[in-house]
Amino acid sequence: MEGESRVAGELWAIILAAGESRRMGFPKMLLTFNERTMIENVISNVTESKIENTMVVLGSERDKIVKLIEKYNVRYCYNDNYKEGMLSSVKCGFRNLPSGYNAVLVFQGDQPLINPNAINAVIDAYLSSEKGIAIPVFKNRRGHPILIARKYKDEIEKLSPVKGLRSLADKFSDDVLEVDTDEEGILRDFDTYEEYKKGINLIQ
Repeated sequence: MEGESRVAGELWAIILAAGESRRMGFPKMLLTFNERTMIENVISNVTESKIENTMVVLGSERDKIVKLIEKYNVRYCYNDNYKEGMLSSVKCGFRNLPSGYNAVLVFQGDQPLINPNAINAVIDAYLSSEKGIAIPVFKNRRGHPILIARKYKDEIEKLSPVKGLRSLADKFSDDVLEVDTDEEGILRDFDTYEEYKKGINLIQ
């Protein structure tokens, strides 16, 4: 990002918490995980990292989630189009950020095993590089969070819902930094109840 300093305090997190949890059969954000709800675990991991600003994108179960997250130092916005899929929430999050941010780390609300160490590894790698997109990698597999520089805000608006956010890294592959990590949690999300039960076993 020519002409822009890379300051950690100018980084935002966007947490996607708007989905309908169709495959789970129950609102994922409200499931108990590590003695708190799943969304609270994700927020805590983010706020314990070097990220200072967080935007939670809401949709399904909006009122219930708001009651849970109001005690945290986060902002939130509502995606009227949440039924159109995850990319619509990504776009909603970017549209509601205040001006002047440096870059954004995009999190899925059903990934409570992404710990602060993994988040900080992505941030540190980005701050010491010239790349505009940074993605954590575990055993050659890309995970979350995806860090995206502000210069790509307009490009995100152009992305196809069919291909999703990952297509940004495909389109600008020369500007992608892969960050190797030992944290398998960057790959784990919970789409089904069986995956959720396995996740609970990992923390017991």
